[in-house]
Amino acid sequence: MIYWLFNSTGFLPTSVKLANLFYLKNLTTKEDNMNRNQFIWHDRFKIGVEIIDKEHRKLFSIMNKLLDYSDDEEKSQWVCQEGIKYFKGHAMKHFAEEEVYMASINYIEYDTHRRIHDNFRKKTLPEIEKELVQTNYSPEAINHFLGVCAGWLIGHTLTEDRAITGKASSKWGKLLPEEEHAAMKQVITQLLHDMFHLSPRVISEHYNGEEFGKGIYYRLVYGSKEGERCEIFLVFEEKLLFNTLEPIIGKQSDKLSVMMMNVTRYTARQFVDRIRKHFPAAELYEVKDENLLTYTQFQNAFEKHTPQCSLLFDTGEGYFAYCVMAPHLLEKEKVGPSIKAENAIFEIQKYLDNNTEYHKKRILVVDDSMVIQKAMQDLLSKDYRVVLANSGVSAIRSMILDHPDLVLLDYEMPVCDGKQVLEMIRSEKELEDIPVIFLTSRADAESVKNVISLKPAGYLPKSMKPDEIKSNIDSFFQNKK
Repeated sequence: MIYWLFNSTGFLPTSVKLANLFYLKNLTTKEDNMNRNQFIWHDRFKIGVEIIDKEHRKLFSIMNKLLDYSDDEEKSQWVCQEGIKYFKGHAMKHFAEEEVYMASINYIEYDTHRRIHDNFRKKTLPEIEKELVQTNYSPEAINHFLGVCAGWLIGHTLTEDRAITGKASSKWGKLLPEEEHAAMKQVITQLLHDMFHLSPRVISEHYNGEEFGKGIYYRLVYGSKEGERCEIFLVFEEKLLFNTLEPIIGKQSDKLSVMMMNVTRYTARQFVDRIRKHFPAAELYEVKDENLLTYTQFQNAFEKHTPQCSLLFDTGEGYFAYCVMAPHLLEKEKVGPSIKAENAIFEIQKYLDNNTEYHKKRILVVDDSMVIQKAMQDLLSKDYRVVLANSGVSAIRSMILDHPDLVLLDYEMPVCDGKQVLEMIRSEKELEDIPVIFLTSRADAESVKNVISLKPAGYLPKSMKPDEIKSNIDSFFQNKK
């Protein structure tokens, strides 16, 4: 599928800002070892409008019930049938009440906000309901439903709804005019039919990056002679590639190959070029960069810029989303390795190899020194998925978005030191069980004594040899088993 944002282990928020409001806790089922998410609502996350906060909480409660029972094959169809009715009823009630409130305060973005509501109630919900019925509530269709609804609910609540009270900025302030948006949708729908013989249905006209399956994230950057740049993100659900491109190249496999990825790249370029021919202004831009992104890279890039067009499709063979970021003067930022003729095979193979990263244990390294961060990443990345944070605040945010299996925490950091970070971790119920090992230059008895009550899992001096640090971390996970 081609989409702008989505996550493969559940349905995580597309914006780092989501961390300020909700914590998604991964749960593992005994039957299939699949990751599920649970939304934990805290009263301190209210936006301050009672009627809106009440319905937000109710909608999250409904989604939790659906998540809880979606793994029970005997109950899942009935629960989803009833849950959808309940969710839909409360969503419609919430939209109506919210629109009345926005009108009462003369909210300046009222028309855009209502347009997004209309898309969800008139397009997204009916289409994902249709998929459930057509597949007799298959596990995949249920996952699509939960992913799209949960992701939409979180993203919309934390951006558009908070924008009503001035606590956030509207994500959709630069949408294409409706006529142009409709034209883009029509062109893409026709191309999917002409190039791949698919009969796509639009799931969302305001796709906010919800993850609905295992995806491939592809980015094209275009630039003009005047220095303006725009970004196009293409994300393909893996099964869409297997179902459409694999028969063409006559090779069957249960995993992506370098050949398949190259076919995907060139097909995607042709697809975008054919779209651009329908929009004369696009001819002023030419390709400047091309990247294959991890979900995290994709998520970060998508969050920084405002989508002008963001469409999610069910092609019948897999989900697909297409997003265009509004042309703007961008700084040249490093998002992912640039793919060029001379390095394409190497970068693609590396990308495919890195797709296995999500099966590795996750280690969050918190240190204000980039030298230490790089050293730990080089030391550990072969066997672990390493995430970096350069401050206590970014560490907490990272832990909320991506529950690590271990935190390596520096003791001495500006603004918020290691002891204060660990105090915050232990004070949050959702984070309190995360093991933390201090990796620090301070190994004196007084420093150790200061944090012993916070129950760190260990204390490693930076003066240790790298292989000794690695050995200690390996032993930690081995003992934990």
